[in-house]
Amino acid sequence: MKLWIVVNHFLRNSKFTELETRFERAAVKAGVDYAIVTNMECMPEYSAGSLHTGVIPDDGNPVLFWDKDIILARSLEKNGHRLYNSADAIETCDNKILSGCRLAASGIRMPVTVPAPMTYSNIGYTDTSFIKNASKRLGYPVVVKEAFGSFGAQVYKADNYSELIRITDNISSPFLLQEYIGSSYGRDIRLQVVGDRVAASMYRYSDNDFRANVTNGGKMKPYIPNDAQCGLAVSAVKNLGLDFAGVDVLFGENDEPILCEVNSNAHFKNIDECTDSDIAGEIIKYILKDAL
Repeated sequence: MKLWIVVNHFLRNSKFTELETRFERAAVKAGVDYAIVTNMECMPEYSAGSLHTGVIPDDGNPVLFWDKDIILARSLEKNGHRLYNSADAIETCDNKILSGCRLAASGIRMPVTVPAPMTYSNIGYTDTSFIKNASKRLGYPVVVKEAFGSFGAQVYKADNYSELIRITDNISSPFLLQEYIGSSYGRDIRLQVVGDRVAASMYRYSDNDFRANVTNGGKMKPYIPNDAQCGLAVSAVKNLGLDFAGVDVLFGENDEPILCEVNSNAHFKNIDECTDSDIAGEIIKYILKDAL
């Protein structure tokens, strides 16, 4: 068996290549034949009755898909490859609106969310009454999230209507309005789920920002999650069809766990360093066990 590891050709800075190195080290340690290739090397080629994906042959071997190139992911699946994570799961998690919609019927506690209605880029929002109506339902402060974003970016807090309009006027992509969980100001938990268990967990906190992301200046320390927090994280991962993910959990009243979001390709450098874990190794071991 050979393990293909697909990464993005255009994200070659140290922040991303360090994760590739960790996967490479984990694959060597596991003794598996592997190759790290980029989405440009695997560009799909379609023609009548055939589909080729560059350097990855139609050999049915498993693929660790560490990218968001959904066209390539679906092409590989069409050619019989099992992807970790699947194209559908990655596409769903990459869109905060779509992932929330998928989880709405699961019973998982989440902030009340109102997606903005779709418009067209050449038209924009010629009527913003939906913003006022949604904010009346959600109250203030209200959180605004762009559908596509990571590392805590594209997430804003509005304390009143004028702030809300100023924020939304500067957004040109799909977005949502969300209930603000004041009991979790500047703190949350990142749980790294692999398979059906939490492999590592850390507490993130900030003294001067409602977001706790380390990238935005937050701090971190190891954290032992309780059963309710672990259960929520694993349930969210399973409901979205993921094999592994980083799950962000907020603190509700009386520390009730509330799902913030699920990240299919969550960067794990910080949680590795914080908890002395080896998430790349956990992922590789999971894939090998599942694929055999």
